[in-house]
Amino acid sequence: MQRLSPLDAMFLHQDHPETPRQVASLAILQPGDRPLDFDRLIQAIHDRIDLVPRYRQIPRHIPGGIGLPVWVDDDHFDLSLHVRRSALPKPGGRDALHDLVGRLIARRLDHERPLWELYLIEGLAGGELALLFKSHQALVDGSHTVDLAQVLLEETQRDRTIPQEEWTPRPHPGTVELLSGSLRTHLSHPTELMWTGQYQWSRLMSRLPALGPDVAAHGPLTTTLSRHRRFTSVSAPLEDFRRVREEHGGTVNDVILASIAGGLRGWLLTRAEPVTAKTSFRAMVPMSVTRDGDHDGGLPTSLGPLVRGLMLTLPVGESNAVVRLHQVSHALKGHREMGAAVAANKLASLPGFATSTFHAVGARVAADESNRPYHLVITNVPGPQDPVYMAGQRLKEIYPAIPLTGHRAISIGVTSYDGRVFFGVVADREAVPDAEVLGQCILEALEELTETIGPRRARAPRGRKRPS
Repeated sequence: MQRLSPLDAMFLHQDHPETPRQVASLAILQPGDRPLDFDRLIQAIHDRIDLVPRYRQIPRHIPGGIGLPVWVDDDHFDLSLHVRRSALPKPGGRDALHDLVGRLIARRLDHERPLWELYLIEGLAGGELALLFKSHQALVDGSHTVDLAQVLLEETQRDRTIPQEEWTPRPHPGTVELLSGSLRTHLSHPTELMWTGQYQWSRLMSRLPALGPDVAAHGPLTTTLSRHRRFTSVSAPLEDFRRVREEHGGTVNDVILASIAGGLRGWLLTRAEPVTAKTSFRAMVPMSVTRDGDHDGGLPTSLGPLVRGLMLTLPVGESNAVVRLHQVSHALKGHREMGAAVAANKLASLPGFATSTFHAVGARVAADESNRPYHLVITNVPGPQDPVYMAGQRLKEIYPAIPLTGHRAISIGVTSYDGRVFFGVVADREAVPDAEVLGQCILEALEELTETIGPRRARAPRGRKRPS
């Protein structure tokens, strides 16, 4: 009987219709020789779900709140209630896909069932298929449980044979067992009592009006969240970001963040919002780091880099694209020079690596830091640069969808994969009716930077590596 952490318990408590606590990923699959159908997808999940036991479990609260909730097996588990299918109207364009995804990510997960859903979306133009993964923030922690998309990933098109055992749900503990178990845990592990007190105190405080000033309380990126969401996606060649990096220094991550800063600037101008030289927004940017004392750059486990929240001021008021880039690069320089940052190529080459799990962990970190005043969350996870497959289909595109919290009207997830960089923008439907304009403005900000590149430099001599 495993207990939820205080953070996971808080995610359950804070899950409301206006703030559904779930991280999503939209995967676009290339049609193969044997197209994926609903039955094959169900079978693929059935063959692999033993690898993630928590996907058959539900949280159960302790009577009287004297302990943290526990995970118990769902004795009515039905895979068909979690794997669903949908279809786009002809011609199956991206606008229709974005609208459907926006509606699906706005729906709360049912707490009486395991906290995940997977949608097979058919009818895309060109015969493509899409998979939309939804996982609750209490479900995926990157340690005990990874994202379902990670379980489906394969390096080749060939299906693996995975040994299986017949699953039988374990009986639910009774009230007396839950109470006595909590009391025993408090006696043997006093810190558990502290965590329970912290959880109950946080629940109490969350019911009270916010106290004190909040620098992110007013502005174009903040709102009282509605129950509806918009989603949009854009992508660009990874080579464009690399060329800018080679011309102006820094890292690809710096160029991505500078493009987002420029995109926000352009978006504000299209809305006739006041933009001055001092205009800036604070972004929570979860960053992967090595363990304390790990000086050789190694990683703790296959999914092991710690993830910490870094507050970054985006220089939206700066009109010069190159100066914006230098300001972002300078702000992140200290993080790199401390030796804490994990190189993008090392992170992407982890065995069994899936960007969706790290986006989920990054969103957890941002939520845990929600008491700090910031305007938006930006998660950026480098992915593999060789093709990977899901259920026998080649993965063509992958877009993260990071949940909105507090009064934040926009979140942005970024993933690089197979030579391209993919941006997923989630926005409150009522506060940001022009989310697709923001996506286009990000691409235009990148174009501003590429236009500053001089004649192509000679290639570096063999044996001399350029920074990642």
